[in-house]
Amino acid sequence: MPFVEIIVIFLSAGTAVVAGLAFLNASSVPTQKMAQPSPQGLHFLFCDLDLEHATEQARKVLSREKAETDWHALRAALTSRFPGLPDADALREMKSLTLQAAAFDDPAILHLDREQEMTRVVIEDDFLTDASAVHEIKSLEAELDTLRLAAIDAPYPIWLADADGYVKWYNTAYAALADIARPKHIAVDQPLFCFEPNDLRDKRTVRVPIKVEQNATTEWYNVTATHAGSDVIYHAIDINAVIQAEIAQRNFVQTLAKTFAHLSIGLAIFDRNGQLALFNPAMVDLTSLPIEFLSGRPSLLSFFDRLRDNRVMPEPKNYGSWRQEISDMIAAATQASYQETWNLDTGHTYRVSGRPHPDGAVAFLIEDITAEISLTRNFRAELELGQSLMDTFEDALAVFSSAGVLTFCNSAYRMMWKMDPDCSFADVTIVDSLKEWQNQTAPDPAWADMRDFVMKVGERAPWEADIKHLSQGPYVVRLAPIASGATVIRFVENIPAARARIHS
Repeated sequence: MPFVEIIVIFLSAGTAVVAGLAFLNASSVPTQKMAQPSPQGLHFLFCDLDLEHATEQARKVLSREKAETDWHALRAALTSRFPGLPDADALREMKSLTLQAAAFDDPAILHLDREQEMTRVVIEDDFLTDASAVHEIKSLEAELDTLRLAAIDAPYPIWLADADGYVKWYNTAYAALADIARPKHIAVDQPLFCFEPNDLRDKRTVRVPIKVEQNATTEWYNVTATHAGSDVIYHAIDINAVIQAEIAQRNFVQTLAKTFAHLSIGLAIFDRNGQLALFNPAMVDLTSLPIEFLSGRPSLLSFFDRLRDNRVMPEPKNYGSWRQEISDMIAAATQASYQETWNLDTGHTYRVSGRPHPDGAVAFLIEDITAEISLTRNFRAELELGQSLMDTFEDALAVFSSAGVLTFCNSAYRMMWKMDPDCSFADVTIVDSLKEWQNQTAPDPAWADMRDFVMKVGERAPWEADIKHLSQGPYVVRLAPIASGATVIRFVENIPAARARIHS
């Protein structure tokens, strides 16, 4: 086995340094000995382009680089510090090389010695043991200066406190705030922001007020803590604009609440999350819901659930379908206007309206229309009573408004003239009625006078006229003014004239 292969085996077994030195001492070919390892520095031993042995710190240098071969990794790591380090082809033609570090303040020296396929690289450095430590420390110092500058000149207070809460370091913004807010007799190591450290244990931030002695005002900050060993770094962010916006919002809501407090219509506004944000006293009166419940900001479904429990909405036949109906109602109110009438078991009638509001909010209004419904029902009952009463008359009756529109007629009128005004979509006027009357009677100049009497404005005296119905004989038409400028026309059968006609 060649002597060089024996050396390679020894190197791979962990005795590379001893075997390499033995080989160099025993060989008669080289005229110059390889550089001996110095007590400080980096040491590499290559077989061609592959690393066979290196010190622990030297291996760290190569581990930072990813390259095709170990030698390429070494060049990538050291070329910037030692320009002139040969490439793979030049390395095979080289016997020895000494390079001085490029930086004027870097005293390191690189020695390269090659014997056949073995190459030793030694970097002598009296101050550093890592070839890239100089650059790393310089980079860290530059980064530290940048971070220090960023922290000191940050526009918001930053300070460092020890485990006991005493301030060990603070930036310019903290000092400026302390000058205007801290009493002069308070030591600088005493914390400016007063809060319990436990307040930040389960929270990311805590709001802390600072009383400014100079102008007797209060400023608000969000304080965040970051633990650094036994010390704690605190950051305080000015949130005065947020506080003012919240105060303005609360004042606006209070103004709205005062405005709606005198409304008789119940109002409930739910925010974009579906929680009750605003309600007025009328809502409490109409729904009988406790103020404590409404003040707890219930959700939409909880609100309607409670209405159902208080029998303020119609009792559902099926609870599951009712929940779906409520969800559909909320969706309808969120996307468009919703309106429905609730007839309650208590005899009350509510009109419920839902309207979408900006930012995903929705408002529900509940109005008690029991009196209105009762009035309408009573009015309809009176109309039906009057209609029934007039239907008992044998004479045909018709009532025209001051505008000449037929507003009322009895069954005898419908039978006499074979017409039903209720079947017409349009209003039936005195002109329309006169056409029908003239078609079914003998010509008579009294018809034109009837039209003028109905349309006349002012005082009028009752009068009558004789007409002749083509199929039913002679009639007496009696016109009389009534309330609101209306006119009642009564068609009375002329019995004497009818009898005379029969006898003749």
